Amino acid sequence: MYELEKENLKRCSAYIVTILRPSYIKGFMTTYLPPVIVQEILSQELSSVTLAAELLLQHILTLDENGWFQEFLDVLEAQGYIGLNEAIKKWDFEQIEKLEPFKKFLELIEPSFIKNVKAVEIIIYMRECLFDQDCEEIQRLSNIAGAQKLVECLKRTDKINSFKLLKLALEECNCDIVLDLLDPEDTGDKKKVKDQEGNGTESSFRIEIREEAEENNLSENHCKASGAHDVEHTAECAGKKLRKYQEELAGPAFRGENTIICAPTGCGKTIVALAICDHHLKNKKEGQKRKIAFMATRVEVYEQQYSLFQQHFADADEDVSVTGLCGESAEGVPVGLYIETNDIIVLTPQILVNALRCGTIASLSMFSLLIFDECHNTTGKHPYNVLMTMYLDSKLGNNNELLPQIVGLTASVGVGSFKSEREAENNICQLCAFMDVRVISTVTENKEELKSHIHVPEKQFFFVEKRSGDPFTMTVYGIMSKIEKLAKEVYNIDSLSNIKNRDYGSQKYEQWIVDVQKKCRTLQLEDKQKESQICRELFNYTEHLRKYNDALIINEDARTKDALDYLDTFFADVRNAGFDKTEQLLTQIFEDNYQQLHQLSTEESRENPKLKELKFILDEEYRNNEQTRTVLFVRTRALAEALKNWVEENPSLAHLKPGVLIGRGKRSQQTGMTLPSKKGLLESFKKNDQSKILIATSVADEGIDIPQCNLVLLYEYVGNVVKMIQVRGRGRAQGSKCILVSSKKEQIEKEKLNMLREKIVDQAVINLQQPGNTMLTKIEVLQREDKNVRDYNRLTLQRVRTEDCFRLLCSKCKSPACFTDNIRVLQDSHHVVLDNAFSVCYITKPHGRPRSYGGFQKKLKMFCKTCEHDWGIIASYMTIEHLPVIKIDSFVAENCVTKEQHYFRKWRDVIFTMKQFDIAEMHTRLHALQE
Repeated sequence: MYELEKENLKRCSAYIVTILRPSYIKGFMTTYLPPVIVQEILSQELSSVTLAAELLLQHILTLDENGWFQEFLDVLEAQGYIGLNEAIKKWDFEQIEKLEPFKKFLELIEPSFIKNVKAVEIIIYMRECLFDQDCEEIQRLSNIAGAQKLVECLKRTDKINSFKLLKLALEECNCDIVLDLLDPEDTGDKKKVKDQEGNGTESSFRIEIREEAEENNLSENHCKASGAHDVEHTAECAGKKLRKYQEELAGPAFRGENTIICAPTGCGKTIVALAICDHHLKNKKEGQKRKIAFMATRVEVYEQQYSLFQQHFADADEDVSVTGLCGESAEGVPVGLYIETNDIIVLTPQILVNALRCGTIASLSMFSLLIFDECHNTTGKHPYNVLMTMYLDSKLGNNNELLPQIVGLTASVGVGSFKSEREAENNICQLCAFMDVRVISTVTENKEELKSHIHVPEKQFFFVEKRSGDPFTMTVYGIMSKIEKLAKEVYNIDSLSNIKNRDYGSQKYEQWIVDVQKKCRTLQLEDKQKESQICRELFNYTEHLRKYNDALIINEDARTKDALDYLDTFFADVRNAGFDKTEQLLTQIFEDNYQQLHQLSTEESRENPKLKELKFILDEEYRNNEQTRTVLFVRTRALAEALKNWVEENPSLAHLKPGVLIGRGKRSQQTGMTLPSKKGLLESFKKNDQSKILIATSVADEGIDIPQCNLVLLYEYVGNVVKMIQVRGRGRAQGSKCILVSSKKEQIEKEKLNMLREKIVDQAVINLQQPGNTMLTKIEVLQREDKNVRDYNRLTLQRVRTEDCFRLLCSKCKSPACFTDNIRVLQDSHHVVLDNAFSVCYITKPHGRPRSYGGFQKKLKMFCKTCEHDWGIIASYMTIEHLPVIKIDSFVAENCVTKEQHYFRKWRDVIFTMKQFDIAEMHTRLHALQE
């Protein structure tokens, strides 16, 4: 088997063995190779990585197990060998070959490099192209050994941007000697290197910041613009013209107008954006600077779009530099330098907001074009709206700044609530006002062509009766009622938050719990010891109520077994953490009822009617078409995991091999998916037959591209008009279906109402596009009104931070922690406590995901010594060890004079001043401590 793949691996072995480090794919080796062979390879790696890679390749070529080749590709991608993975997938090593001149040149200057470079400082700016293991090893080594290790890593890299980042890092660290070696005559990017292995002839090369592109799955007509100077001929991509409807969508933006491009999911809006970028960069006047920011709201979408931009401009063979900035990967990175030295920056919007706030970027005027993906999010406190508020303040404040062109992309402008065309028009005008847009670009002239390429899934509704007289539910009701009674004996919780008709097993009850916990944090009593005890007990009671509420939701939509498993896992964590008297009492209540709950969970006669209906739908769809690809949307992470278990344990469905796609953040003590695991799951779903169903939360409804999907199942999953259109749009394949399964008639009616509202929005857009419409006047009025409100708020409501000292108390048990005078702000985002006495207030545990970024290395987790509430982390920074980094939402701030308490969710909301971290102060404190 795999004879062709093996032959190609042999042919390309020279590339593979000079890049791959076997120990980094140890999991693959232990899966497919005997232990004795694995040990032999790892032992060989200690003396020669290349020889070890050759030995590994020899054994790989003997494999016959089904699936080993795909697993090899998957592990390369998961471990960060993006360039090598793409080269093997396409059997095209052209991008890898482009690295050879750089590596030879680095080998020539290696002695001077090692002598003059401090690798520990350099790697801060190069983490994008280095492995975490390499960075950690470099940090442990001496200067010379660390520099040698860095050279070794760069000589084995498969990242096309490595040497551009190296040059930027050397500039940032003032390594002028090495920079002169890289650029001795200051001739721009062109470098000449003597080929000492040959006849002394010169070879030229260029350092670029383009990275190896990942495979584009976004559109079948992925393309690049040709660069002609008239609109009719500009939209040509990779030798192909854009479709007529795509040209129509791009038209206003080509003319330089601020535009919202509104078109169905799957029609290639990102392709239109690429064409707009091409046109924008090529049609500049002499002396003009052009710089573009493309923004995506979610990390998953950012990864997808960044890959597409890289591939597009690499294929275009033009001198356009593209870089990307996202989340924690941007921490410690010279954001201003990245933006200054690149033509296109793909990023998440909060990075740009942060850079503007801290002054890293002077203003938005440094850009000539801003593109907002999923621009309907431009509202409220969303980073998109924060950016546009800065934009409008500059524009309306007559600052005479040359502001960038604005382009928004969305599948629907049906924002806000509305009942009529007039109300929908007002909402759309408000969105346009926020974005400073005067044109909504839709397909009007080429509708037939659009319809031929877009497949709108057929919508179906399945109403299912609820379980009647469920004894498991009644038992849990009894437990929750008992816990509420116990909580009221401690304190009248209804006085903290009294929501009428709070139903167990509902989102409303969850909101009540959140409100009680919020009020509890700032509860103040004269007896401080009693205050601490009450707050701690109420927190425990409400947290257990939250878990039972979650279990009821799971039981309603999945199996009773899954609901009980959820509770089992929670109580196992409680026992392992070490629990106080309240938690012991609550655990005992659970154990007293466990046998009854367990018996109820094993009764096969109590099958959930919704699961029975879901099974029927899946059986029918896969019987009719075994190649069906399904995305099943659910409301919660716990339900996603429960349904995955149900599918795997169901004999007729197990062949579907379900995958679960959830967000990255932490929710209710549950850690989300890492980005590599999420990417691996999506690639597996797209490219092979192993997984045929993806169970997803809301993370998949916006922007993530799944071209093969032909069945979208909404399992009690209903939102607004925009969400309906986005979720429906996941079904891209011809003949797709979108099915809502619900036991709530009001949910089905709400979705039908959304379908009517979609038509209202479409007509409202048509109305606003008519000549003589008052849209422009409305936008002008709305912008002026919003500006007046902002100005008034700044004058009257601006928070002035006080110099008063506050004491931080644990928000769960009110135990004293530290004083705000001892908090220092590091890198504008990390809040460090510099007080030796603070160490007696907390305990530490191993960190589940220790890693390094921006000079920081996570070491341990930090918890309140009294109640084990999560306070933050212990980290190292540069050469400084054991720095407590706290998160403000784990504390209550008490004014040391007035004793008034405040709770803040974000550091930006605090009302007290904090000093900046000063390395000199740190060394002084350490010196004083040693004396």
